[in-house]
Amino acid sequence: MRFIAANDPAGRFAFAPLQSPEARALLGDAVDLTRDPETFVLLDHGRRYERSDAVLHLALGLRAPWPFAFALILVPRAWRDAAYGWFGRNRYRWFGRQETCPLPPPGLRERFLTDPVEG
Repeated sequence: MRFIAANDPAGRFAFAPLQSPEARALLGDAVDLTRDPETFVLLDHGRRYERSDAVLHLALGLRAPWPFAFALILVPRAWRDAAYGWFGRNRYRWFGRQETCPLPPPGLRERFLTDPVEG
């Protein structure tokens, strides 16, 4: 989320946990509560994207050079989703993991559709 916020100066993107009432209200019947809670879902202009599709469509809304990553949409989805899963399984090993969620910095807290402190 911090990466997205740092590369989205227009504040186009907001955040909500998939299990939250806000996400359920936005996604309606499309929300699958059995889904891995780490799955990234993007709702953009009424269209829902998941996994690698969500990441690539999100990149279109970020500052340069990230929109160029959208060219990866030409790679078959099965391969992109496999890479998405591999990255997800290894990200804590590469970037570390915090035991608690830090409070969001000023400017980021307002972009949560739920209170990030209360969940």
